[in-house]
Amino acid sequence: MPAKIRFSSSIATGLVLAKIGNPQRDEPLLTSRDVFKVDEADQATLTTIFVKPFRNLVGHRFSHHSSLEQHEMNTLAKAIFTSEDGLGLLEKGCDIAKRLYSKSNHPNIKAGDLCISLIKDIEFDGKMTKGLCILKSESVTPFLSISTRNGDLQLHTEQGINPEKIDKGCLIIDVHSDQGYYVLTFDRTSGESRFWVRDFLGVKVVTDASYLTKSYADMAVSFLEQETPKEDDNSPPWETCVAAREALEFFEGRESFDLGEFEQQVLKSPEVVAKFTEHRNKIEEESGQPLEKNFEISKKDISKAKKKIGAIMKLDNGVEIHLKSNFLLEPSNPTIERGFDDEKKMKFVKVYYHQETPGS
Repeated sequence: MPAKIRFSSSIATGLVLAKIGNPQRDEPLLTSRDVFKVDEADQATLTTIFVKPFRNLVGHRFSHHSSLEQHEMNTLAKAIFTSEDGLGLLEKGCDIAKRLYSKSNHPNIKAGDLCISLIKDIEFDGKMTKGLCILKSESVTPFLSISTRNGDLQLHTEQGINPEKIDKGCLIIDVHSDQGYYVLTFDRTSGESRFWVRDFLGVKVVTDASYLTKSYADMAVSFLEQETPKEDDNSPPWETCVAAREALEFFEGRESFDLGEFEQQVLKSPEVVAKFTEHRNKIEEESGQPLEKNFEISKKDISKAKKKIGAIMKLDNGVEIHLKSNFLLEPSNPTIERGFDDEKKMKFVKVYYHQETPGS
């Protein structure tokens, strides 16, 4: 089962700040001289900003080819977690900034502002622990501010970090230290170098039931929609989604997944099985993460995958009809009809409905 993480009681207690340049462009590294203590009045707002990006993310772990003791980020996190009341935050936080700076040599990597914070009272699977939050913002946003001066109102602009547009982040949670901690991470820029996850953090995905279910479901849907023959004049576009729908029905009807059974009952022909194996191997190679062939199915992730199935009817008069997943998951839907008008010499689509929905 995926880990249950709650932030309702979490508090950001102190910050180490840095400005991270790109060494290749001779941009400098600037780090805090002291830990910035968060005012009590600002703690709730700041904590919410810090932990919000980490909800509903896939878990990772620090990984090293020989030993976790040689993994720099794992060692730095452990030093902060084991120091008395986070007293090692300044020294080790600056070391984290130095590591990120040394890994920022790719020409596509942008300079940015770094915030490193110790977060207390994170609930992980029912137990309270702490975490280390690292956020990097690579852009600033202009803000308007109205203030009073000499009894009048004045408008001026300020430059700052938009909390909704933080580019990269990770949250290292103080659990499973012997396995490489539990790490949540995101990179909204998805740069070609992939330096954030691979070079800077050095993490790999935790292959739990949620991750494996999502991976196989998404992979099956994309593969089967791709392999289904394209529509002709006599077949509606949503028929290309039938194979994907059948694949998800396979997941829904079982508590556990077996790759051999999936190949036999869904893919069926040896030719399609061979193509799917090639497709799976390519995904494993790209992610650097092998996928297990037997695992417990996460029903929640199957429900999410169902919502991704969709089709669009694009007509030559500029009209598009978007068909949502709840329509496509009906084996035979009598509410839509296609035909040809002999008088106008044109095709038509007829849609039956009871009433318009709000907002339509």
